[in-house]
Amino acid sequence: MKKLLKHISPLAPDDSGACSVLYELGGIVVICDAGGCAGNVCGFDEPRWFVKKSALFSAGLRDMDAILGRDDRLVSKLAKTTEQISGKFTAVVGTPVPAVIATDYKALKKMAEKKTGIPCITVETTGTHLYDRGEEAAYLALFKEFAKEKKAVKKGKVGVIGATPLNTGLSKADIIAENLKKKYGDVVCFGMDSGLDEIINVSECEKIIVISNSGIAAAEYLKEKFGTEYEFDFPCIPEETLEKAVNLSGKKVLIIHQQIAANVLREKINGCKVDCATWFGLDKSIANENDVHIKNEEDLADIADNYDVIIGDISFKKIVPRFKGEFVDFPHFAVSGRTAK
Repeated sequence: MKKLLKHISPLAPDDSGACSVLYELGGIVVICDAGGCAGNVCGFDEPRWFVKKSALFSAGLRDMDAILGRDDRLVSKLAKTTEQISGKFTAVVGTPVPAVIATDYKALKKMAEKKTGIPCITVETTGTHLYDRGEEAAYLALFKEFAKEKKAVKKGKVGVIGATPLNTGLSKADIIAENLKKKYGDVVCFGMDSGLDEIINVSECEKIIVISNSGIAAAEYLKEKFGTEYEFDFPCIPEETLEKAVNLSGKKVLIIHQQIAANVLREKINGCKVDCATWFGLDKSIANENDVHIKNEEDLADIADNYDVIIGDISFKKIVPRFKGEFVDFPHFAVSGRTAK
């Protein structure tokens, strides 16, 4: 029971991550469940409900239909939905049930496209991994399906991958765009304040800015397909967090967040020994020697004893009762559901 969370809420799962990427793109998104998984997305992991509309549904299959893999029922419901709601594409997002019964997503995609006459993407999430895995799969599926044509590069245009509320705590892209426009011209955040056309026209970008590990695979794909270079940044660190962090001196510091956000903040801190830790994906190619993947609460409690300062979501403070140093809040929506101020 080492992975049991006793002090913090469950971390956002992979199906929530996929839905977060797809939310604003004008598709009809169906969470393939018998009813329940969609409630997790709607109730906890998506803060844009009150400011932006999205055609995001539960499949609403009966338990036995879901368990027996009655894909025809799902496709029939999807087709009826497209008759009532105009969507540029359909998307099916996986949950534990289709994972357990080994749903054939390729067949489901073909059936849906034949029945509806519009493109369908499938995201093979299981509900058992964390949100960054779902985001990664959704970004890849989108670019592979829709970014087909190489277009003329627009000088100064950059595209941002990883701009979701789960990574940033933001529901709008304005802060990200404003900060990047200090260096670049035209900034588009894929899936936030932008639609499917920007996905289709991604090859117009002079450069890709990756702000979360969930965007690395897609950025690598775009580099291979179109030759688009990419770099890492996280242009939305809360001002209060940044101010406290850069004023630290002579301390041993641990930053806990998604890896790229933690890395970017570390680069801004001088005169301290700084390590990064994450509950989510840890890419060794962009990690320092002492960076660590957190496996469970006990793991974090032991790690914390080695540091003078922890920078991370304030909810982690409950996990480290022995820690007597300074704790600097660095909110992470996928952890605590706290949006940026």
